[in-house]
Amino acid sequence: MTCDEAEILLHALLDGELDAGHAREVEAHLATCAKCAAAARDYREMKKAVAQGGLRYTAPPELRRRIEASLPQAEVPTRRAVLRGFAMGSAVSAIAASGLFAVVLRSDDEARIQAEIVSAHLRSLQAGHLTDVVSTDQHTVKPWFNGRIDVAPPVVDLGPQGFALIGGRLDYVDGRPVAAVIYRRRQHMINLFVAQAANTEPRAARMETVQGFNIRRWSERGLNYWAVSDLAKDELANFGERFEAATRAAG
Repeated sequence: MTCDEAEILLHALLDGELDAGHAREVEAHLATCAKCAAAARDYREMKKAVAQGGLRYTAPPELRRRIEASLPQAEVPTRRAVLRGFAMGSAVSAIAASGLFAVVLRSDDEARIQAEIVSAHLRSLQAGHLTDVVSTDQHTVKPWFNGRIDVAPPVVDLGPQGFALIGGRLDYVDGRPVAAVIYRRRQHMINLFVAQAANTEPRAARMETVQGFNIRRWSERGLNYWAVSDLAKDELANFGERFEAATRAAG
């Protein structure tokens, strides 16, 4: 096992996501590679610090006193003003709280799904997990999904642009089956996950980084797309732009 391969699987090992065979391979590499062993120790210490709350920071009391001293002194309110303000504040707070809850819920859902996307990408890098159908022909990969999933994922040939199609796979994200179309850029794998969207409104592409992997997400024509890889952001963005252009040209 090379250092690059060990680096890809190291987080999965520490999170207990590897099968016994791959776990032994990574541990055997760590036993002979001082660089990777040091990285593993750093990751373990970081996880331990987070779990124990070692990264928390408590502001000194003096900071609180300075902030309170800088605030304007409030006038003593009358009873009527208090009751009127309480009634209005309750109504506004209820509306604001419901909206805030929805925003936080959506944010939490997106973060959870992105974490699952990265986990699915990591699983696919294990031996024998990358593809269910192996082909560089889009007319072979696309029909393979028929009857296996509720959506028909677009499959385009981007080989001339430097992104070779190598196959497809059925995967699971957020408890439901999704299509995974796999491309390769040099030695880097790109998993393009495709799932049914809640509505047909398009969403502009957005780039995120999760656990060291880049994710380009967008929505179009009732489908959600997540392209995930360890490629640099500009290269993954280039892949997404070329894919979008090809699907629009195909109609």
